[in-house]
Amino acid sequence: MHSTLSLIALAAAALLLVACAASEPPKVAAGENSVNEPAKVADTTAPETKTYEKPTDSELRKRLTPMQYKVTQESGTEPAFRNEFWDEKRHGLYVDIVSGEPLFSSLDKFDSGCGWPSFSKPLKDTEIVEKRDTTHGMVRTEVRSGVADSHLGHVFDDGPTELGGLRYCINSASLRFVPVEELKQEGYGEYVKLFVEAGVYAAGKTMTTETIILAGGCFWGMEELLRGIDGVIETEVGYSGGTLDNATYEQVKKGTTGHAESVRIVFDSAKISLEQLLTDWFFRMHDPTTVNRQGNDRGSQYRSAIFYANEEQKQAAERAKAAAAKSGRWDNPIVTEIAPAGKFWSAEGYHQDYLQKNPGGYTCHWMRD
Repeated sequence: MHSTLSLIALAAAALLLVACAASEPPKVAAGENSVNEPAKVADTTAPETKTYEKPTDSELRKRLTPMQYKVTQESGTEPAFRNEFWDEKRHGLYVDIVSGEPLFSSLDKFDSGCGWPSFSKPLKDTEIVEKRDTTHGMVRTEVRSGVADSHLGHVFDDGPTELGGLRYCINSASLRFVPVEELKQEGYGEYVKLFVEAGVYAAGKTMTTETIILAGGCFWGMEELLRGIDGVIETEVGYSGGTLDNATYEQVKKGTTGHAESVRIVFDSAKISLEQLLTDWFFRMHDPTTVNRQGNDRGSQYRSAIFYANEEQKQAAERAKAAAAKSGRWDNPIVTEIAPAGKFWSAEGYHQDYLQKNPGGYTCHWMRD
């Protein structure tokens, strides 16, 4: 009798498990820089199937930075705006820093203004695990990677409606970025076609990026306008044009180092040419007719300058300067310096993306008609 009841109980349990599995909702899919660097030729050939696994805890402690370990293994959170990928604009994949599992694509990344990388959705067929999170007096939905169970961040329903309405707010420390040009060699070749089909990567063609250093007054306002230009991949504020090595703000602000507050810009020359960048943006966002001055800021560190890397950039700068002089926008002569690029010294962290971190902060830059 007991045996018969046990068999009946086991059969009922099996049926219940099947019913639960069938009714379970589906999981959500998922210093110095070179100029004119040729990117690798796109190869859409898929490699052999790549496998992913979670290393041991001892291996993770050796391999990960303290912040990466805290975020992925202890569900920590990194500072907003002070993380690696919040403002990353290059195309490529974001993979789990722990296992290498592909998680998100740059094609689904958008600027939410929150200070962390934001995505509208995970990669197709990627397993993102959602969990209810009631820590810190809030009710949120935590997201974790499927293979390594890494804490990634949270998902919210305040994303752009046209992108599906979701915002995956992800810690940079949980991610590793693989540029589209390196997907094949890194073993993610099957994903190259996504970028080719989206028209952001040309199969069989070599693409180039350029770097230019511009100065036009306080670098806070310059960077804020430059970073929003279609085709600009990366911006960084710093000091250039002088002779002092390892320049700091405290030294440059005295106006005796020869350095100008500058912005180093990496841009996609297939999307925007240097001449267009200078003519349509640089010579409109600041007053190029004032000597060693921009707005209320005075001193040689606030001069207007273009620091070119080669003869081609020099000629483009001269053409743009001549066009600005003929535009009728300025009553006085243009005094923008055009000089060879020297070393670029990165500014202190609190200067980087300043107006993103401090909305409404000081700026004397705007786009003239």
